[in-house]
Amino acid sequence: MSAPASPPRISRRVSLQWVLGATAALATRDRQLHAADPVVTAKGYGPDPSMVKIYQPGDVWPLTLTEPQRRTAHALCDLIIPADDTSPAASAVGVPDFIDEWISSPYPAQAGDRRTILDGLKWIDEESQHRFQKPFADLTSGQQTTICDDIASLKPKSALKKAAAFFKRFRDLTAGGYYTTPEGAKAIGYTGNLPSGTFEGPPVEALKHVGLM
Repeated sequence: MSAPASPPRISRRVSLQWVLGATAALATRDRQLHAADPVVTAKGYGPDPSMVKIYQPGDVWPLTLTEPQRRTAHALCDLIIPADDTSPAASAVGVPDFIDEWISSPYPAQAGDRRTILDGLKWIDEESQHRFQKPFADLTSGQQTTICDDIASLKPKSALKKAAAFFKRFRDLTAGGYYTTPEGAKAIGYTGNLPSGTFEGPPVEALKHVGLM
């Protein structure tokens, strides 16, 4: 089933929060670095962005993905984290917007991912056309899985190593974006700082684990 032609966009304020939150979570992950795309000339928002202002797309820096690229990213995000009985799919919480925001950022921590993601999206659509004569977003989930199984391997074929590096990074970004949303946090049982009328202390198992019991 094909993805929607124009996936919904999230507010720039939310996407900025995601970039800040996910940077720490993703900064230590291994990735294949590439030279920054020379067309990225925008300046960053500095160390203290306003988190109460409602930004519109393009207010801080131009976004990168074209509509065809967004459709491919949308489909791939949902293949990686599909909807289930308790949680929404990645695209439903705006993860493709987060990835677009991430690779459009002029900061060094994200610049290396820009070419990796753009080249990878191009490769996966070309591979889809080669195998099934359709763009990736228009394939069935089974056809999409067939392609991704070949590049999700820990030991990919030599000819697929670059595509495998793309898939690994895209998967990490998808997870990083998803699990920094309220829906993603709920999916893994993270409650954050919520007020409580009582405090029962750490569970016995945790105390035994650290040798306090």
